[in-house]
Amino acid sequence: MTTQTEDTTAAGDDQQEPEKPKLQMQIKIDKPSACERHVTVSIAREDVERYLKDAYDELGPKAEVPGFRPGRAPRKLVESRFKEHIVEQVKGKLLMDSLTQMGDDQEFSAISEPDFDFDSIQMPDDGPMHFEFDIEVRPEFDLPQWQGLNLERPEHKYTDKEVREHLDKLLVKYATMEDHDGAIEPGYFATLTLRAIHDGQQVSQLTEETIEVKPTLSLADAKVEGFDTLVVGKKPGDTVETKVTISNESENEALRGKEVTLTMEVAAVEMRKLPELTPAFLEKIGGFANEQELLAEVRGELEKQLKFHQQRRVRQQITSLLTVAAKWELPKELLRRQAGREYERMVMELQSSGFTDPMIRQYMNDIQQNALASTAKALKEHFILERIAEDQKIESQPEDFDREVELIAEQSDESPRRVRARLEKRGLMDTLRNQIIERKVIELIESQAEFKTIAFTPQKDEVVAVNYALAGAGTAEIPEAKFQEAAPVPGSPKLPDENK
Repeated sequence: MTTQTEDTTAAGDDQQEPEKPKLQMQIKIDKPSACERHVTVSIAREDVERYLKDAYDELGPKAEVPGFRPGRAPRKLVESRFKEHIVEQVKGKLLMDSLTQMGDDQEFSAISEPDFDFDSIQMPDDGPMHFEFDIEVRPEFDLPQWQGLNLERPEHKYTDKEVREHLDKLLVKYATMEDHDGAIEPGYFATLTLRAIHDGQQVSQLTEETIEVKPTLSLADAKVEGFDTLVVGKKPGDTVETKVTISNESENEALRGKEVTLTMEVAAVEMRKLPELTPAFLEKIGGFANEQELLAEVRGELEKQLKFHQQRRVRQQITSLLTVAAKWELPKELLRRQAGREYERMVMELQSSGFTDPMIRQYMNDIQQNALASTAKALKEHFILERIAEDQKIESQPEDFDREVELIAEQSDESPRRVRARLEKRGLMDTLRNQIIERKVIELIESQAEFKTIAFTPQKDEVVAVNYALAGAGTAEIPEAKFQEAAPVPGSPKLPDENK
């Protein structure tokens, strides 16, 4: 019985296809920067001939040539008639197999697809096949010490006054506006037409935007400090102007770092009137039985925001300590491609943490004004956290994705199935995977850290943000923020999946 089993196994092994021989390649790798590689590859003629032979052997039995039955045409005739097609097919297969073999040999850890011109690569009649390409890779570095870090965790107990003030922010979406015949005062709303002028030419205009009067006006590519000082006391028909410097990372390259003249023409002045907390209104906005129940919900929103700030502060400390030696220069094109993903990550995280739409816009404008710097920081963090994950064998599990999708679904009032379909359609599942891995690494580092409690000072409400770029370039739209949010979804940079 045992002998028969062994014989059967041996026979089965004999029937298995032989392992495909590895390509004989000469590879030269140049390093223009920490994250860039220029790769020159030479594939031995022996392999080129082997691939061509295999292709013709496969084609021969089914090749149709006029005057011959299928599969009966002479080999030379088949090779002559189908040469162009076979050469292109073999070229593609050699490229694919050589890139796969390079990946298996771990020459580098790629974070993008190879950049080469397929049509320019030639299949030689004699000698080896040559091709070259550029590729972005994870930089090489020594793993930093991450165990036993000394960290600070901010704590805060919200007062009743702070809860009331936050409630007023949440009630803004239900407020009514009343015309004001007098001059603008702090906290009022001014309907303004903004125009940006450079070298006597208007470069952009935002018509009749209603803006709350606060000390700082945040735009997509600039900040107007002293905004309240500029407009307080002005009336409809008045125009004020100021000089503003465009961000060095504006999408409009010609105006980066340049000074423009911003004119603001007052069209109307309004006061905001918040709704009364009547039983009917409380029922309408969430079925609250009374004002105390609403205030308890608002306190919960603030505690979510505090958790966000705690996670953000801890992550900043961890990544700052880990990236001390990360002095690599990252390609600007890589940073620009990743900047859009960083917007999406931050929006998701802020919405899940109970932030209002105006507050989210403020964060997004800050990121947009410093897009390359913030994205470079996020990428360096990702590279290091990913290395720790590999070293500690931390992986994402199917249930991790289910949990993240459910949190997003709860936040957006959608079904988990619809959320997953949207993420898959937008190619964000790899991003979600990165988010899961990074959070697990941060949690591991926290579990082995020493913490000291410090006081948390809530940010003053002194900034109003508008989705408008003075330089006239595009701005990023954000999804609608919800009043009642799900638990926070800790974020991570939106990066290519290095394991793909």
